[in-house]
Amino acid sequence: MFTTFEQVVTFFDKRKSLGIKPGLERIRALLEYCGEPQRKMKAIHIAGTNGKGSTSHFIKDALIANNYHTGLFTSPSVTLNGHIWYQDRPITESEFIIALNELYPAIEKLDSQGMHPTEFEIITVVAFLYFSKHTEIAVIEAGMGGRADTTNCFEPILSIITNVAKDHTAFLGDNLKQIAYHKAGIIKEGVPVITGELAEEANFVVLKVAEGCKAPLYQLGTDFTVQMTGIKEGLQHLIWWEGDMQHEFQLKMKGVYQAENAALALKVFALLKEQGFRIHMNTAIQALQNTSVPGRFEQISETPTIILDGAHNPDGIKSFIRSVEANHPNKQRHLLFGVFKDKDIAGMLEGLQSSFTSIKLTSFEHPRAASKEHLTHYTSEMESVSYQPWRESVKEMTHPDVVYFITGSLHFIMQVRKFLTE
Repeated sequence: MFTTFEQVVTFFDKRKSLGIKPGLERIRALLEYCGEPQRKMKAIHIAGTNGKGSTSHFIKDALIANNYHTGLFTSPSVTLNGHIWYQDRPITESEFIIALNELYPAIEKLDSQGMHPTEFEIITVVAFLYFSKHTEIAVIEAGMGGRADTTNCFEPILSIITNVAKDHTAFLGDNLKQIAYHKAGIIKEGVPVITGELAEEANFVVLKVAEGCKAPLYQLGTDFTVQMTGIKEGLQHLIWWEGDMQHEFQLKMKGVYQAENAALALKVFALLKEQGFRIHMNTAIQALQNTSVPGRFEQISETPTIILDGAHNPDGIKSFIRSVEANHPNKQRHLLFGVFKDKDIAGMLEGLQSSFTSIKLTSFEHPRAASKEHLTHYTSEMESVSYQPWRESVKEMTHPDVVYFITGSLHFIMQVRKFLTE
């Protein structure tokens, strides 16, 4: 049993060696041993290549504003308890310890049977134990994919697939049909599902799975839509409509892709209201207008201007560039970029080069981070691309007339954000 959070951190550090192990047999055994907490909570399940985090926060903030006790399970996180939110904050270290101690006998039992649950599986069950006792509705982000993801072990009240693009190809497949098959695994029998706009080959898969599950399907661009009417005084002005229903609203979140994430959240509120939840749409809209999410086109400094954004795959990079051009046209722009070694680094750099005066590649503290040696190939082959340790680079961001951007893995962005805010 655990009495201090230092003991908890040590315990999880030792389990990192188990790595990523797709499959649901271990988490189902854990849940069974600790009383099936997933059956005692109402929750929304969100999968997608990009946009899960922002969409989750939009929904969480609107539910809180409508006086629901709300949970959020999210990743990545700099801290263990940062994966699990209650209302507008991560749960405390003490709350995490209480839930982990309740689960620990089940972990020991599985270890003795040679099943060894992974770090992420344990954190997921800790979240479900907490949510089953403290929340009325929880929002659960899938970690990777959906079908074989650790989180895919409960019956949601709604399912959301934000989008489908190439990422985690070693686990999910190297084409959109295969990846869509994994994302569509969160669709459950008769449970409504909401999607963003999907490429034709991905959409074909999602349509077939939804039809097979008799799950009502609502798609952005087909059943409801959103349009940006402009950016004024730092706010995106948007119109959302579905049939005769229309809502005008603004977003503080600056990435242009946030319009689509907010549109999905608005459809969630409409469906929850239909299901009998006490949702006031104006209250929900006011809440998402004020939502902010760390590391999503976040301006962390004004003088000099420094912006953080967790774009970590080719599709995310395209959206990032659209936001850069829309919010900071005709500016001198420099980029610091840190990413995992298994990503399509060449493809992402190809898209980035034309939008920045210089690009500095960097490594960061994570076993999957691309190393300096790994990145040398790109610095020797590409003009205006060089390597620099990220702390050195950040300290050199001083020119008041330059806009500095820092993007890449969310693990990297969170490390930089912690450095800058401290």
